[in-house]
Amino acid sequence: MPEPLSFSADRTARSGEAAFAALDLGTNNCRLLVARRCADASPAAPFRVVDAFSRIVRLGEGLAASGVLSEAAMARTLDALKVCAEKIAAHRVAGARSIATEACRRASNCAEFMARVASETGIALEIITAKEEAQLVVAGCAPLLDPRISYAVVFDIGGGSTELVWLTIEGGVPRIIDSQSLPHGVVTLSDRYGGREVSEATYAAMVAEIDTVLRDIEQRQGIASRIAAGQVQMLGSSGTVTTLAAVHLNLRHYSRRRVDGTVLRFDDLRRASRRLAAQSHDERARNPCIGLERADLVLAGCAILEAICRLWPVGRLRVADRGIREGILLGLVQGH
Repeated sequence: MPEPLSFSADRTARSGEAAFAALDLGTNNCRLLVARRCADASPAAPFRVVDAFSRIVRLGEGLAASGVLSEAAMARTLDALKVCAEKIAAHRVAGARSIATEACRRASNCAEFMARVASETGIALEIITAKEEAQLVVAGCAPLLDPRISYAVVFDIGGGSTELVWLTIEGGVPRIIDSQSLPHGVVTLSDRYGGREVSEATYAAMVAEIDTVLRDIEQRQGIASRIAAGQVQMLGSSGTVTTLAAVHLNLRHYSRRRVDGTVLRFDDLRRASRRLAAQSHDERARNPCIGLERADLVLAGCAILEAICRLWPVGRLRVADRGIREGILLGLVQGH
Protein backbone atom coordinates (compact mmCIF):
# COMPACT_ATOMS: atom_id res chain seq x y z
CA MET A 1 0.00 0.00 0.00
CA PRO A 2 1.52 3.36 -1.00
CA GLU A 3 2.27 5.89 1.67
CA PRO A 4 -0.14 8.84 1.60
CA LEU A 5 1.27 11.72 -0.41
CA SER A 6 2.50 14.33 2.02
CA PHE A 7 3.73 17.86 1.43
CA SER A 8 6.18 20.01 3.29
CA ALA A 9 6.57 23.76 2.94
CA ASP A 10 10.37 23.45 2.81
CA ARG A 11 10.35 21.37 -0.38
CA THR A 12 11.42 23.87 -3.00
CA ALA A 13 13.29 23.91 -6.25
CA ARG A 14 16.94 24.92 -6.38
CA SER A 15 15.78 28.32 -7.51
CA GLY A 16 13.86 28.71 -4.26
CA GLU A 17 10.51 28.68 -6.03
CA ALA A 18 8.05 26.39 -4.23
CA ALA A 19 6.08 23.92 -6.36
CA PHE A 20 2.35 23.21 -5.99
CA ALA A 21 -0.01 20.69 -7.58
CA ALA A 22 -3.69 20.94 -8.48
CA LEU A 23 -5.64 17.84 -9.50
CA ASP A 24 -9.16 18.06 -10.90
CA LEU A 25 -11.03 14.77 -11.27
CA GLY A 26 -14.20 15.42 -13.22
CA THR A 27 -16.88 13.26 -14.73
CA ASN A 28 -14.97 13.01 -17.99
CA ASN A 29 -11.38 14.14 -17.44
CA CYS A 30 -8.57 13.68 -14.96
CA ARG A 31 -6.30 16.73 -15.10
CA LEU A 32 -3.23 17.82 -13.20
CA LEU A 33 -1.18 21.01 -13.15
CA VAL A 34 2.11 21.43 -11.33
CA ALA A 35 3.34 25.00 -10.99
CA ARG A 36 6.04 26.96 -9.22
CA ARG A 37 5.58 30.24 -7.47
CA CYS A 38 7.34 32.91 -9.50
CA ALA A 39 10.19 34.71 -7.79
CA ASP A 40 8.85 37.93 -9.31
CA ALA A 41 5.21 36.95 -8.81
CA SER A 42 2.48 39.42 -9.64
CA PRO A 43 -1.29 39.20 -9.14
CA ALA A 44 -1.68 38.51 -12.86
CA ALA A 45 1.03 35.81 -12.93
CA PRO A 46 1.55 34.33 -9.46
CA PHE A 47 2.91 31.01 -10.76
CA ARG A 48 4.33 29.30 -13.85
CA VAL A 49 3.27 25.84 -14.97
CA VAL A 50 6.10 23.29 -15.03
CA ASP A 51 4.15 20.08 -15.69
CA ALA A 52 0.68 19.07 -16.83
CA PHE A 53 -1.32 15.93 -17.42
CA SER A 54 -4.76 15.33 -18.89
CA ARG A 55 -6.54 12.11 -19.70
CA ILE A 56 -10.15 11.34 -20.59
CA VAL A 57 -11.30 8.69 -18.10
CA ARG A 58 -15.10 8.92 -18.32
CA LEU A 59 -15.50 8.27 -14.62
CA GLY A 60 -19.20 9.09 -14.85
CA GLU A 61 -19.97 6.80 -17.81
CA GLY A 62 -23.33 5.15 -17.19
CA LEU A 63 -23.70 6.85 -13.81
CA ALA A 64 -27.00 8.56 -14.62
CA ALA A 65 -28.67 5.21 -15.20
CA SER A 66 -26.96 3.07 -12.56
CA GLY A 67 -26.21 5.53 -9.75
CA VAL A 68 -22.76 3.97 -9.28
CA LEU A 69 -19.26 4.28 -10.71
CA SER A 70 -18.59 1.25 -12.90
CA GLU A 71 -15.61 -1.00 -12.34
CA ALA A 72 -14.24 -0.16 -15.80
CA ALA A 73 -14.53 3.58 -15.18
CA MET A 74 -12.83 3.31 -11.79
CA ALA A 75 -10.01 1.24 -13.27
CA ARG A 76 -9.40 3.80 -16.04
CA THR A 77 -9.39 6.59 -13.50
CA LEU A 78 -7.04 4.81 -11.11
CA ASP A 79 -4.54 4.34 -13.95
CA ALA A 80 -4.62 8.08 -14.64
CA LEU A 81 -4.34 8.97 -10.96
CA LYS A 82 -1.25 6.79 -10.61
CA VAL A 83 0.43 8.90 -13.28
CA CYS A 84 -0.60 12.04 -11.39
CA ALA A 85 0.80 10.66 -8.14
CA GLU A 86 4.14 9.96 -9.81
CA LYS A 87 4.33 13.50 -11.17
CA ILE A 88 3.41 15.05 -7.82
CA ALA A 89 6.08 13.01 -6.05
CA ALA A 90 8.71 13.80 -8.69
CA HIS A 91 8.25 17.54 -8.26
CA ARG A 92 8.42 17.34 -4.44
CA VAL A 93 5.60 19.84 -4.14
CA ALA A 94 5.17 22.14 -1.17
CA GLY A 95 1.41 21.78 -1.28
CA ALA A 96 -1.30 20.07 -3.28
CA ARG A 97 -5.04 19.81 -3.51
CA SER A 98 -6.91 17.03 -5.31
CA ILE A 99 -10.60 17.63 -5.88
CA ALA A 100 -13.43 15.55 -7.33
CA THR A 101 -16.67 16.96 -8.69
CA GLU A 102 -20.04 15.85 -10.04
CA ALA A 103 -19.48 12.14 -10.65
CA CYS A 104 -18.25 11.63 -7.11
CA ARG A 105 -20.99 13.86 -5.71
CA ARG A 106 -23.62 11.61 -7.32
CA ALA A 107 -22.21 8.09 -7.06
CA SER A 108 -23.45 5.94 -4.19
CA ASN A 109 -20.18 3.98 -4.18
CA CYS A 110 -17.92 7.03 -4.15
CA ALA A 111 -16.63 6.38 -0.61
CA GLU A 112 -15.34 2.98 -1.68
CA PHE A 113 -13.75 4.50 -4.78
CA MET A 114 -12.01 7.21 -2.77
CA ALA A 115 -10.65 4.59 -0.38
CA ARG A 116 -9.21 2.67 -3.35
CA VAL A 117 -7.63 5.86 -4.68
CA ALA A 118 -5.96 6.55 -1.35
CA SER A 119 -4.79 2.95 -1.01
CA GLU A 120 -3.45 2.53 -4.54
CA THR A 121 -2.10 6.03 -5.28
CA GLY A 122 -1.71 7.88 -1.98
CA ILE A 123 -3.93 10.70 -3.27
CA ALA A 124 -6.56 11.96 -0.85
CA LEU A 125 -9.46 13.14 -2.98
CA GLU A 126 -11.71 15.89 -1.68
CA ILE A 127 -15.27 16.10 -3.01
CA ILE A 128 -16.17 19.76 -3.36
CA THR A 129 -19.63 21.29 -3.59
CA ALA A 130 -20.99 22.77 -6.78
CA LYS A 131 -20.76 26.21 -5.17
CA GLU A 132 -17.06 25.81 -4.45
CA GLU A 133 -16.51 24.45 -7.95
CA ALA A 134 -18.01 27.65 -9.34
CA GLN A 135 -15.81 29.76 -7.07
CA LEU A 136 -12.67 27.97 -8.28
CA VAL A 137 -13.66 28.45 -11.92
CA VAL A 138 -14.08 32.19 -11.36
CA ALA A 139 -10.78 32.46 -9.47
CA GLY A 140 -8.95 30.61 -12.24
CA CYS A 141 -10.49 32.66 -15.04
CA ALA A 142 -10.48 36.09 -13.37
CA PRO A 143 -7.46 37.44 -15.32
CA LEU A 144 -9.47 37.10 -18.55
CA LEU A 145 -12.41 39.20 -17.35
CA ASP A 146 -12.64 42.78 -18.64
CA PRO A 147 -12.66 45.09 -15.58
CA ARG A 148 -14.43 47.80 -17.61
CA ILE A 149 -17.61 45.73 -17.98
CA SER A 150 -19.71 45.64 -14.82
CA TYR A 151 -21.23 42.16 -15.03
CA ALA A 152 -20.27 38.75 -16.34
CA VAL A 153 -21.80 35.38 -17.10
CA VAL A 154 -19.13 32.73 -16.51
CA PHE A 155 -19.76 29.05 -17.19
CA ASP A 156 -17.91 25.74 -17.20
CA ILE A 157 -19.48 22.93 -19.25
CA GLY A 158 -18.27 19.77 -17.57
CA GLY A 159 -18.86 16.07 -18.03
CA GLY A 160 -21.57 15.65 -15.40
CA SER A 161 -22.73 19.19 -14.76
CA THR A 162 -22.50 22.76 -16.00
CA GLU A 163 -21.51 25.41 -13.50
CA LEU A 164 -23.02 28.81 -14.22
CA VAL A 165 -22.00 31.99 -12.40
CA TRP A 166 -23.44 35.50 -12.45
CA LEU A 167 -21.00 38.02 -11.06
CA THR A 168 -20.18 41.69 -10.82
CA ILE A 169 -16.77 43.28 -11.16
CA GLU A 170 -15.99 45.97 -8.63
CA GLY A 171 -12.62 47.69 -8.70
CA GLY A 172 -11.33 44.99 -11.00
CA VAL A 173 -12.31 42.24 -8.53
CA PRO A 174 -15.05 39.73 -9.47
CA ARG A 175 -17.74 39.12 -6.87
CA ILE A 176 -20.22 36.29 -7.27
CA ILE A 177 -23.85 37.38 -7.08
CA ASP A 178 -25.48 34.05 -7.86
CA SER A 179 -24.54 30.61 -9.19
CA GLN A 180 -26.34 27.53 -10.39
CA SER A 181 -25.18 23.99 -11.02
CA LEU A 182 -27.05 22.39 -13.90
CA PRO A 183 -27.17 18.57 -13.63
CA HIS A 184 -26.32 18.37 -17.33
CA GLY A 185 -22.89 17.86 -18.85
CA VAL A 186 -21.46 16.38 -22.02
CA VAL A 187 -21.33 12.83 -20.60
CA THR A 188 -24.79 12.85 -19.00
CA LEU A 189 -26.46 14.33 -22.09
CA SER A 190 -24.62 11.99 -24.47
CA ASP A 191 -25.54 8.98 -22.33
CA ARG A 192 -29.23 9.87 -22.62
CA TYR A 193 -29.50 11.31 -26.14
CA GLY A 194 -26.64 9.53 -27.88
CA GLY A 195 -23.61 11.26 -29.28
CA ARG A 196 -22.37 9.34 -32.29
CA GLU A 197 -25.11 10.34 -34.73
CA VAL A 198 -27.16 13.33 -33.57
CA SER A 199 -30.18 14.35 -35.65
CA GLU A 200 -31.45 17.93 -35.83
CA ALA A 201 -34.44 16.91 -33.70
CA THR A 202 -32.20 15.36 -31.03
CA TYR A 203 -29.95 18.41 -30.98
CA ALA A 204 -32.98 20.69 -30.64
CA ALA A 205 -34.31 18.56 -27.77
CA MET A 206 -31.01 18.93 -25.89
CA VAL A 207 -31.02 22.71 -26.38
CA ALA A 208 -34.63 22.94 -25.18
CA GLU A 209 -33.89 20.89 -22.06
CA ILE A 210 -30.99 23.13 -21.09
CA ASP A 211 -33.01 26.28 -21.79
CA THR A 212 -35.63 25.12 -19.29
CA VAL A 213 -33.17 24.80 -16.41
CA LEU A 214 -31.38 28.05 -17.27
CA ARG A 215 -34.60 29.98 -16.76
CA ASP A 216 -34.30 29.69 -12.96
CA ILE A 217 -31.28 31.96 -12.64
CA GLU A 218 -32.61 34.31 -15.33
CA GLN A 219 -35.84 34.76 -13.36
CA ARG A 220 -33.90 35.41 -10.15
CA GLN A 221 -31.40 37.87 -11.59
CA GLY A 222 -32.85 39.44 -14.75
CA ILE A 223 -29.59 38.94 -16.62
CA ALA A 224 -31.19 39.62 -20.02
CA SER A 225 -32.05 43.20 -19.05
CA ARG A 226 -28.40 43.87 -18.14
CA ILE A 227 -27.34 42.42 -21.49
CA ALA A 228 -29.79 44.72 -23.30
CA ALA A 229 -28.13 47.65 -21.51
CA GLY A 230 -24.68 46.53 -22.72
CA GLN A 231 -23.40 45.80 -19.22
CA VAL A 232 -22.50 42.10 -19.54
CA GLN A 233 -19.55 40.07 -20.79
CA MET A 234 -19.47 36.28 -21.18
CA LEU A 235 -16.63 33.86 -20.49
CA GLY A 236 -16.64 30.11 -21.04
CA SER A 237 -14.26 27.58 -19.52
CA SER A 238 -14.59 24.07 -20.88
CA GLY A 239 -13.48 21.59 -23.48
CA THR A 240 -16.54 22.55 -25.52
CA VAL A 241 -15.61 26.21 -25.97
CA THR A 242 -11.90 25.52 -26.45
CA THR A 243 -12.76 22.90 -29.09
CA LEU A 244 -15.06 25.29 -30.94
CA ALA A 245 -12.37 27.96 -30.83
CA ALA A 246 -9.87 25.50 -32.32
CA VAL A 247 -12.37 24.50 -35.04
CA HIS A 248 -13.10 28.15 -35.84
CA LEU A 249 -9.37 28.89 -36.08
CA ASN A 250 -8.86 25.80 -38.28
CA LEU A 251 -6.00 24.61 -36.08
CA ARG A 252 -4.21 21.53 -37.35
CA HIS A 253 -3.15 20.79 -33.78
CA TYR A 254 -4.62 22.16 -30.59
CA SER A 255 -2.70 25.13 -29.21
CA ARG A 256 -3.50 26.53 -25.79
CA ARG A 257 -1.55 29.66 -26.67
CA ARG A 258 -3.83 30.31 -29.65
CA VAL A 259 -7.08 29.45 -27.88
CA ASP A 260 -6.84 30.80 -24.32
CA GLY A 261 -8.24 34.34 -24.22
CA THR A 262 -9.64 34.23 -27.76
CA VAL A 263 -12.85 36.21 -28.26
CA LEU A 264 -15.42 34.63 -30.58
CA ARG A 265 -18.62 36.14 -31.90
CA PHE A 266 -21.75 34.09 -31.35
CA ASP A 267 -22.06 33.74 -35.14
CA ASP A 268 -18.60 32.14 -35.19
CA LEU A 269 -19.63 29.70 -32.46
CA ARG A 270 -22.80 28.74 -34.30
CA ARG A 271 -20.93 28.14 -37.55
CA ALA A 272 -18.37 25.96 -35.78
CA SER A 273 -21.16 24.01 -34.03
CA ARG A 274 -23.07 23.51 -37.29
CA ARG A 275 -19.86 22.39 -38.99
CA LEU A 276 -19.39 19.66 -36.37
CA ALA A 277 -23.07 18.68 -36.41
CA ALA A 278 -22.90 18.13 -40.16
CA GLN A 279 -19.99 15.71 -39.79
CA SER A 280 -20.19 12.01 -39.07
CA HIS A 281 -18.79 10.59 -35.85
CA ASP A 282 -15.73 9.35 -37.72
CA GLU A 283 -15.12 12.77 -39.28
CA ARG A 284 -15.23 14.42 -35.87
CA ALA A 285 -12.91 11.75 -34.50
CA ARG A 286 -10.36 12.53 -37.20
CA ASN A 287 -10.23 16.17 -36.19
CA PRO A 288 -6.95 16.45 -34.21
CA CYS A 289 -8.55 18.97 -31.83
CA ILE A 290 -11.32 16.48 -30.93
CA GLY A 291 -10.13 12.90 -31.35
CA LEU A 292 -11.92 9.59 -30.92
CA GLU A 293 -12.37 9.93 -27.15
CA ARG A 294 -14.42 13.12 -27.44
CA ALA A 295 -16.11 12.70 -30.81
CA ASP A 296 -19.35 11.44 -29.24
CA LEU A 297 -19.42 14.16 -26.56
CA VAL A 298 -18.78 17.40 -28.40
CA LEU A 299 -22.27 17.89 -29.84
CA ALA A 300 -23.85 17.66 -26.39
CA GLY A 301 -21.50 20.45 -25.32
CA CYS A 302 -22.48 22.48 -28.37
CA ALA A 303 -26.15 22.10 -27.41
CA ILE A 304 -25.50 23.35 -23.87
CA LEU A 305 -23.53 26.30 -25.22
CA GLU A 306 -26.24 27.14 -27.76
CA ALA A 307 -28.89 27.26 -25.03
CA ILE A 308 -26.72 29.65 -23.00
CA CYS A 309 -26.07 31.91 -26.00
CA ARG A 310 -29.74 31.98 -27.05
CA LEU A 311 -31.01 32.97 -23.63
CA TRP A 312 -28.27 35.53 -23.05
CA PRO A 313 -27.33 37.14 -26.40
CA VAL A 314 -24.19 38.94 -25.26
CA GLY A 315 -22.86 38.51 -28.79
CA ARG A 316 -19.26 37.69 -27.89
CA LEU A 317 -17.64 34.97 -25.80
CA ARG A 318 -14.16 34.98 -24.33
CA VAL A 319 -12.68 31.47 -24.33
CA ALA A 320 -10.72 30.26 -21.31
CA ASP A 321 -8.38 27.29 -21.44
CA ARG A 322 -8.10 27.54 -17.69
CA GLY A 323 -10.38 27.20 -14.69
CA ILE A 324 -10.56 24.94 -11.64
CA ARG A 325 -6.90 23.89 -11.51
CA GLU A 326 -5.70 27.47 -11.83
CA GLY A 327 -8.14 28.48 -9.10
CA ILE A 328 -6.73 25.75 -6.85
CA LEU A 329 -3.14 26.80 -7.57
CA LEU A 330 -3.93 30.41 -6.78
CA GLY A 331 -5.27 29.39 -3.38
CA LEU A 332 -2.23 27.22 -2.69
CA VAL A 333 0.25 29.93 -3.69
CA GLN A 334 -1.53 32.57 -1.62
CA GLY A 335 -1.77 30.22 1.36
CA HIS A 336 1.95 29.49 1.56
